Amino acid sequence: MTLLDLFLKADLVVQSVMIGLLIASVGVWAVVIDKLILYRRSRQEMLNFEQVFWSGQSLEELYRALSARPTHSMAALFVAAMREWKRSFEGPSPAISSLQMRIEKVMDVTIQREVERLEKWLLMLATVGSAGPFIGLFGTVWGIMNSFQAIAEAENTSLAVVAPGIAEALLATAMGLIAAIPATIFYNKFSSEVNRQTSRLEGFADEFSAILSRQIDSHS
Repeated sequence: MTLLDLFLKADLVVQSVMIGLLIASVGVWAVVIDKLILYRRSRQEMLNFEQVFWSGQSLEELYRALSARPTHSMAALFVAAMREWKRSFEGPSPAISSLQMRIEKVMDVTIQREVERLEKWLLMLATVGSAGPFIGLFGTVWGIMNSFQAIAEAENTSLAVVAPGIAEALLATAMGLIAAIPATIFYNKFSSEVNRQTSRLEGFADEFSAILSRQIDSHS
């Protein structure tokens, strides 16, 4: 019997479980591919920005270049901090008394937004990784219950009668594991990647805050 035969001969409840797990598995791999591309691009953006930022280029020139387009990662931190800096010096009386605190707050909010962007859909991986095996097990238990009922009605316990029904039921557990195993592996991998990128963002925020703090002291 092929896998398709097992699916077609399974109970309607078991079929529903299998279809749900198949959709979850496809969703898991879609998220995995999206996150692999996103994290790779984010790492490259951080590297490119750090090279430009520490190259000695004027902060004003860098701000004008970055503020003209949507930014993410470290560039978003830099643009948010510089925007608050420039707003504080607009008008006849610069508002620098609590500028340092405002800049740090703006960068904290930006970091939170970046973390939310990096963590988007990770909850789905965690959910499939934890619930997938149990959903598959539910389909298996239901299928075995139906198999035992069919055996009792047929009054025949030969392997030829028992095996197909049990195989149909066990397919649900197999599909649950197929969905859950990669979801769990990549959830752990991506969580670690998010933590590393968050640490780099926080480190840059501290360094840039120190640079702006010296500028604020020179203006006070």
